[in-house]
Formats: sequence, structure tokens, C-alpha cells
Amino acid sequence: MELVKKNIHMDRIKGQAATQITLEDDVNISDMKPDAARLVYDKGSIALEEIKVSEDHVSVRGKLQFMIMYLTEGENPVPACMEGSLPFDEQIYMEGAQAGDSVNVKWMLEDLTVGLINSRKLSVQALITLKLCAEVVYDEETTVDLYHEEPVEYRRKPLRIAQMTVKKRDIFRIKEELELPQNFPNIFQILWQSIELGSVEFKPLEGRISVQGEVGVFFLYEGEGEEQAVRPYQTTLSFNGSVECAGCGEGMAEDIGYLLTQKEVEVRPDFDGEQRVFAIELVMDMDISLYQEERLEILSGVYGVVKEVEAVSRPARFKSIVGRTAAKYKVADRMKISPSEVPMVQLLHSEAQVQVESEEIVENGLHIQGTLNVQGLYLGSDDKIPYSSVKGAIPFSYVLELPNVHKDCICRVQAEAEQLMVAMLDSSELDVKAVIVCRAVVFEQRVENVVTDILVSDLDMNKLNELPGIVIYIAKEGDSLWDVGKRYYVPISQIKETNDMSSEEIRPGDKLLIVKGMSS
Repeated sequence: MELVKKNIHMDRIKGQAATQITLEDDVNISDMKPDAARLVYDKGSIALEEIKVSEDHVSVRGKLQFMIMYLTEGENPVPACMEGSLPFDEQIYMEGAQAGDSVNVKWMLEDLTVGLINSRKLSVQALITLKLCAEVVYDEETTVDLYHEEPVEYRRKPLRIAQMTVKKRDIFRIKEELELPQNFPNIFQILWQSIELGSVEFKPLEGRISVQGEVGVFFLYEGEGEEQAVRPYQTTLSFNGSVECAGCGEGMAEDIGYLLTQKEVEVRPDFDGEQRVFAIELVMDMDISLYQEERLEILSGVYGVVKEVEAVSRPARFKSIVGRTAAKYKVADRMKISPSEVPMVQLLHSEAQVQVESEEIVENGLHIQGTLNVQGLYLGSDDKIPYSSVKGAIPFSYVLELPNVHKDCICRVQAEAEQLMVAMLDSSELDVKAVIVCRAVVFEQRVENVVTDILVSDLDMNKLNELPGIVIYIAKEGDSLWDVGKRYYVPISQIKETNDMSSEEIRPGDKLLIVKGMSS
């Protein structure tokens, strides 16, 4: 007898860990920057620089990058911007981790608080959550068929598997030039900038991955001229393109994480030589996993009718895709400015980030809870405080429909905000509306016994002679023709022929006529 084997290329989660980091430090304003009188707006992000894996531990080195807008001192305060960073180097316990493992790290900036100590010094505090996931890619050798000459009965079990076809990291570059409308003054200097990814969609094609999405862009700049008026400019960029990807094919299931990691902006002259163009170059990091969904039949059992045949097996892990889904959820709320802030005259800019706080598998779905964190920059009614900001958090709770999902499934969720609309209701209140886009891929890992060898020996004649030559067998709960045939060393086809059966289905209480020795 000869086993027919096939290698299945898969990945699995080896270990997971999470930790929270608190960062706190005082930061001096650069000598090249003017004195600060009042803080207006802040933004933060995490840059991961190095991930080292050792036995049962993962070391993560990176930095908190922050941008702060403040108003300068004097009779006519104007906005100014400073940038800085706080480093961190954290060692996280992860049971089973070993040098050489691939560990994916996701970060969440839970809180960023900036305070003004004096005109030249700021206090920065942050709370960061790091979630780590160690994955291994491996080949699982499994038996799918059996070549044989002597009479033998064997059966195969159908499986749905997700065979990994691509596992890699890549980048996608976005280059755009934005020319100011005619009624805007030329650019003297950029005071503040905000560039954020909106929703991004990926589609596997032959040899490449299609990428399309949107980028929200906002600039607050000082114009040329004697007045040097401060002007806001805001727009949305649509982008599309593709990333070359060997092994990619249409119809494959994708699980792609992405993050905007580099943002470069340069002011350039237009065709007439005037400084009216924002040249933007962005880099989006992509963590790419592609799967080919297949139906596979593995050898699950064997018995002999003229020889004693025994299957040697071992447990093996198989990964399958339970489902993929995407849904949009509308949120709406109102935000009030703090009583200590100046009343609003004009809303200049607003942005929002989705923070997923929990994912819980429920019946036929995935319950996602989180907040939409909204921040707005506005023009104030006080000439001494011309700019100020407002922050708010809108909670949301949504169930993504996913039939067949269960508590042992592994879920990968991504959530982004789109169609953000923030409008002034009056000088102290804003109306906020947005759509939260949730995408989820759900995997299942199951253990099945895989046949690794077949042992063949002569029949035990004493055991065979103890079995009756002919018997009426009454089926019990859980019985199958396989169980009955294996017990009496009789082929399934013979049982079906003897009992005039058209299928292998039997029910408890069915009577089967079993005749021994026909095959021998």
C-alpha cells in the first residue's frame, strides 16, 4: 500500500500578548520657535523602530511622535507649531516566543495630554496600548489518498482549508500635487498640517493587488503679502494604484493591515513661478496575507477485509476561513466646547479616528464596541485668542453578522471613519455625523488526525473464527456502515448489496444482515 500525500502551506498564531505604556516628560520649545501663550491643538502617533524576539520575551522599541499647535505671545497672537517625540523601549512577556519568530505589533494611542508649563516648556503625557501577535508559517503534510492492490476499505474526510499563498510586507506610495484655488493667497509658510487616511480597499488580481482609497488633507498656512493672513485649506484626495505581488490571483481571500508611516510635504512653485503648490508624498506600510480557499479530502480511516490493516495517525492543525464581511454603521452626536474656551465663529477643520475597545463573538456575529474620537479646530470670537479647539468621543456598539462564527474563532477587525460631517449649531455646539466602516475576516483552526503510515499484518484467525458467519446487526445511536464493516471485516459495498441499500445512511434500530467470509 502507498499513501498519497500533499503539503498544505498555512499560518497559525503561536502566541499573543498586550501591554500598556505610560510616557511622561517635559519638552522644551525649540529656540527657533516663538514663545507660547496658549495651547490650541495636538496630534500624536506611534513609530515602531525595532522588534526583537528572544525566549518568552519581545522587545519593542519606538517613539511617540507629537505635533502641537499653540498661540504666540503678544498683542496679535498667531498660530505656531512644534514637533517632538518621546522614546520608549519595552520588554513584553510572551510565552513560547523564540528568536526568529515573526511578531506583528499593533498600537493604540489611548490618551495624549499636553500642558503649558511656561512660555518655553510643555508637559507631554501619553498612554499607549501595544498588542502583539506571533505567527508562524509552516507546511502540514497530510494524506489525501491510498493506492492498494489487496482488498481494503478506507474513507476520506472533507475539509475546507485556507492555504497561504502570500505572506509579506510591502509599501504603497501616494504622490500628489495640490494647487491652491485662484482666490487663495500664495504660500509663505505652513503653520499646521493634517494628513489622514480614510477608508482603503484592496482587491487581489493576477500578479498584483489593487489599492484604492482616500486621504483627508488640511493645511493652515500663512499667506504672502503685507497682511500675511492665515488661511485654511482643506480637501480630500482619491488615490488608486496597485502593488506587484507574485503568487497573487483573482478570487483569493485577503487579510491586509495598513498604516500611513511617512508624510512629506513641500511647497513648490506653480507654472508661473508662484508658491501655490503643496507637493505631498506618503508611504503606506502593508502587512499582506493572501489565502486560497480549497476543499480537501484527507484520509481519515482504513481497515482490512483479508488482512489486518491499521492506520498510524497524528494530530494536525488546519486553518479555514469561516467568513468575511464588511458593514457601515452611522453615528451621530453633538459636542459642546468647554466653558473656559472662547465661543466659535467659524469651524476650520475636523477629523476623527476610530478606537476599537472590544471585540466579542456572539451568536452569528461579532460584537464590536469602541469610540469615535473627534477633534475640531475653530476660529474664536476673541482677537486675543483667535484659535481654539474642541474634543469629543462618540461611543458606538455594532454587531457584524457572521453566520457559523463560534467562540474558538480568530477574528481580524479593521475599522475606519468616513463621511465625517461636523457643522456648527451655534457658537458653543457642534453637530457630528460619520460612518464607521468595519471589516472582519474570521478564521477557524481545527485539529484533525492525519494518517502517516499503514501497518499490514495477517488476520488473527482465532479472532475471525469467533465472529459469527451470519448475523443480524441492530444499529445503535452513532453507528455508521463504516463501524459495522470494520467490526466484522466486511466491505461496505458488500453490506449495501446484501441489504439492498442505495446509500450508506443508517438510523438507530435498522437491522442489517451481515455475512462473513464472502470477501475471503
